[in-house]
Amino acid sequence: MSVVTAATRFNALNYNPKRPNGSCPTVDDVRQDLIVLSKYTDTLRIYSIKDCNQGEPVLRAMEGTSWKLQLGMWVGTDDTAYNADKAELIRLSGVFDLSKNVKALIVGSEASYRKDQTTAQVAAKVREMRGVLSDLKLQSIPISVSETWPFYDQNLIDAVDYINVHVFPFWEGSTIQESNDVLFGHLYDLRNIAKGKKIVVGETGWPTSGDNYGDAVPSLSNSLTFMGQFICRANKENFDYSYFTSFDTPWASTNNASNVESHWGIIEGDYKTPKFQGDDWFSCDSVLRELESQSDLHSSSSSSASSSSLKPTGTSNSSSTGTSTASEKSDDSVSAGSSSSKSSATLSTTLSFQNLLVFLFSLYISCALFI
Repeated sequence: MSVVTAATRFNALNYNPKRPNGSCPTVDDVRQDLIVLSKYTDTLRIYSIKDCNQGEPVLRAMEGTSWKLQLGMWVGTDDTAYNADKAELIRLSGVFDLSKNVKALIVGSEASYRKDQTTAQVAAKVREMRGVLSDLKLQSIPISVSETWPFYDQNLIDAVDYINVHVFPFWEGSTIQESNDVLFGHLYDLRNIAKGKKIVVGETGWPTSGDNYGDAVPSLSNSLTFMGQFICRANKENFDYSYFTSFDTPWASTNNASNVESHWGIIEGDYKTPKFQGDDWFSCDSVLRELESQSDLHSSSSSSASSSSLKPTGTSNSSSTGTSTASEKSDDSVSAGSSSSKSSATLSTTLSFQNLLVFLFSLYISCALFI
């Protein structure tokens, strides 16, 4: 995993090669994109091989270079897209040496979150594709599933070579101040059930424009703050990631809760202009010092902050690929769990204090009788 000290480099970026007007890419289009993105990363993730016939131009543009690709397969309500991607993968294995540029195969993106297929169904596809790769002599390519954190269950964990999880504090309505801890809290919870498997953040980010979602406010400054805090802490704690996303997507649907779907890119919708100024968008030394300072402040004030709580609402983002659009959903079970845990902790503290008072009073009475 590369070491990132500033926002000029990302471990990987999510990428949809569709053009700003929604048309399909040519090899030259992708090559131009790679020139723009080479300043920021050497690894991209796409969501489908066959959709817009994007697999071949992306692989052709990367051929003979050091670029790496996380090759995605789309899983929808039926197996039409999945089967098309599988057939195209097999065909392309005869055109390219996939072992040179393909870093991973990712089967599905939020299919269980969208309720398109169960985690057991997606896990079965992972096992099928492992057999396909073996038949193609490509068994060295690891396989994963991209899924939101509430849906990454034991079916998926047991099937994948590594965990590729989506976490979006924005879609949980988190403030920018609490978003960093919200995100890593989910990673720690997942690590507890991961059976030692590597956890990669397959998508996370913060939109630069659009409408608020709960306490989450899209803006350039908040996007940069989230980016810096996430990247610096991820590097410090050795979490690999693919950041969402490369370019703004003017072609994306606006049919979503907060009108943010086209505004997640680090590059404007012209596919050329960086959203943030300068070469070094932030310094991890400064970011980590600030995070440590906030942590110390939180620790020193936590005893007097029992009346405050994080927003208990949990939602997840489903990212666009092909003609799919982002969607949001409240996770009531997670909300209830968060609220219940907070209430239980407060109640426990209250009862402990009451017990102490009873003990001291009893001690006082005993001493008085003895005297």
